[in-house]
Amino acid sequence: MFRFLTAGESHGQCLTAVIEGLPAGLVIDVAEINNDLARRQHGFGRGDRMKIEKDKIEILSGIRFGQTLGSPITLAIHNRDWANWQERMSAAGETVGPVVTSPRPGHADLAGLLKYERQDIRDILERASARETAARVAVGAVAKQLLASVGISVISHVVNIGGIVANQQINYTATELADKLKESELSCVDPAAEVKMKEVITNAKAKGDTLGGTFEVIATGVMPGLGSHVQWDRRLDTKFGGALMSVQAIKGVEIGAGFAFAATPGSQAHDEIFYDAAQGYYRGSNRAGGIEGGISNGDNIVVRAVMKPIPTLMTPLVSVDIVTKEAIKANTERSDVCAVTAAAVVGEAMTAIVLAEALLEKFGGDAIGDLVQAVENYRSRLGEV
Repeated sequence: MFRFLTAGESHGQCLTAVIEGLPAGLVIDVAEINNDLARRQHGFGRGDRMKIEKDKIEILSGIRFGQTLGSPITLAIHNRDWANWQERMSAAGETVGPVVTSPRPGHADLAGLLKYERQDIRDILERASARETAARVAVGAVAKQLLASVGISVISHVVNIGGIVANQQINYTATELADKLKESELSCVDPAAEVKMKEVITNAKAKGDTLGGTFEVIATGVMPGLGSHVQWDRRLDTKFGGALMSVQAIKGVEIGAGFAFAATPGSQAHDEIFYDAAQGYYRGSNRAGGIEGGISNGDNIVVRAVMKPIPTLMTPLVSVDIVTKEAIKANTERSDVCAVTAAAVVGEAMTAIVLAEALLEKFGGDAIGDLVQAVENYRSRLGEV
């Protein structure tokens, strides 16, 4: 069973993640983890915090001489900004620094304050911050290396920012898509749309506003049979929905054609099935997004998620002071104008985590060789059907 926990505050000493369930013997490339952490920090419209932090992973346990041991893995990402926050975020002593009393609409500030009976919103906002996703990206990068050992890859790209929609008819292989994304500041493969996206981000920044958008995650090389139809919580689409919705500011998730099915007749909604001796069963389209009945069907898995505009606005919205109960402008923290590009990397990580969990649930294996052999045997068995 692949599982993980993260810990840490936005301005605390570090973020940590503990991963359990990885087979022993998996070779871990630290540079790949750091590359994904860097990708999360990039993107047109990111804020000043990204100029301070240069995220790098530190491995504290579970890996020796570059290979997993089968024991829990502990990862740490140190916050460089901790040097400026040591007194205000100290684990001991008296309160230092101003108390935050003006909750931001759209943030966890007020709901968290009421739930946990705190008097300083900082007690909530520090953990609720999307800074936490750096730890998830690190976990996802490890999960992607596990998936790669059996021929599965996961990649993401941005398809909409502020209502500017990228051309959905541009088709690339996973390798071509990865190469194209290296040329884009927004992880968008449509250059014309990217120009317009940058324009609306620039205009929003000038107004003290923020923008959201949509990203797409594609997993290739996924064999049929991950997930199950037999219980609601074992369905693969259940797990993707929960994983993507767990990302800060994500408000909607769709698989395959998703919400477009609402306006599509059944005769045009489903993927017709064919067979030939060379490739076995195949479908002429992929409107299902690679999942049917809660089970992967062998096509690419395609998941999209929509990110709402970031709730920290430089032109703040109206709120209420939690002490005086008087009307006040909402708190402003250092923030981004648009972080859809970063959210795509986080969504990619969460998709990889779900697939890693489903892979190990089906094939198990205490050693990486056992897992690889089990997958090869399964693929061979499918080829005989």
